[in-house]
Amino acid sequence: MITSIAQAVALFAATNIDDIVVLSLFFARGAKRPHITRTILLGQYLGFFGILTVAAITSYGAVTLLPAGAIPYFGLIPLALGIKAGWDTIRGIDEDEDGAGRSLALPTVAAVTFANGGDNIGVYVPVFVSNSPQVVAVYCGVFLVLVSAMVFLARFIATRPGIGEWLERSERYVFPLVLIVLGIVILAEGHAFGL
Repeated sequence: MITSIAQAVALFAATNIDDIVVLSLFFARGAKRPHITRTILLGQYLGFFGILTVAAITSYGAVTLLPAGAIPYFGLIPLALGIKAGWDTIRGIDEDEDGAGRSLALPTVAAVTFANGGDNIGVYVPVFVSNSPQVVAVYCGVFLVLVSAMVFLARFIATRPGIGEWLERSERYVFPLVLIVLGIVILAEGHAFGL
């Protein structure tokens, strides 16, 4: 059991380290908004639950939800969200309806998390296939605990003096750029559109 937990922690870290940057930017984007941690945490859990669901169902051959060739096209989600956020910045739209700060919706967090999880699915499927259902359950349990840890680590980073201020000042430019680059990387690494 201890070995499985250690392996799950290592696997989670290897496949999710890039999420720290994106989550920190989410915190900067929603700075000073009430309940932003809850929104980001729930969105991260929804997206990650989608990743685990696809990986588990595919692993056990119950159904192929997605052909392997479709996963790289998940890159279109952060690419489109990044282009929209960049366009809104250019047009000077950076407040939500009540003027309380830049908008950040739970579906956006979930969609970016899921789209960024193509590599997770690709790694989790062979690991799940080669282990018993009990070990897979341990892996999933560890992953779900670590999702919270990752969100709170990102919040900690985003609220550090200096870092928090820089993120708040520059997120309107950095956030769209990171999403666009993330989308392009997902598309390119998966050879979508013949890239």
